Amino acid sequence: MRLPGFYPVVDSASWVSRLTGAGARLVQLRIKSDDTVRLSREIDAALAACQAAGALLVVNDHWELAVAQGAQALHLGQEDLDTADLPAIRRAGLKLGVSTHDEAELDRALSVAPDYVALGPIWPTTLKKMPWAPQGLARLGAWRARIGALPLVAIGGITLERARACRAAGADAVAVVSDVLAHADPEARARAWIAAVETD
Repeated sequence: MRLPGFYPVVDSASWVSRLTGAGARLVQLRIKSDDTVRLSREIDAALAACQAAGALLVVNDHWELAVAQGAQALHLGQEDLDTADLPAIRRAGLKLGVSTHDEAELDRALSVAPDYVALGPIWPTTLKKMPWAPQGLARLGAWRARIGALPLVAIGGITLERARACRAAGADAVAVVSDVLAHADPEARARAWIAAVETD
């Protein structure tokens, strides 16, 4: 699985449409909700936006809806591995990304043969409360050496100014939330990210 360098993580189909319109070729839809009607509607709209733009949508957590609605990719956290039906996900042909935060979690992620591994938080993040200390660029480099050619995603506290350092340390893609979504001009910021991490 080859990943574009810019990997925004958003919480609505509207954001998916805006960022694919700005040139994003890979977007994760992460909605923390149990409202399956709303989730289904958002996933459908996000899939349509990605299809129109030639982009890949990654659905976070909600594997049953991802399978049912024909998504092509799924991202699971460690806790989601406890309950997800991995054989069903594979039968549906979904690409699979898995979050990791330490060596034990990396071992577990590799045991399920993921299509990419994510490491975070690289820097402190205010997006959500994290029990893990910032991983730093050195850990990113260690993960790169450990996983070989498997795609690696950096996430957590990453700004445009830090993105190139992540790429230099070994990340194939850099996941971003606040630096784009909270920007005064998100589309312009997305284009700046694409220029910074996808043209070198």
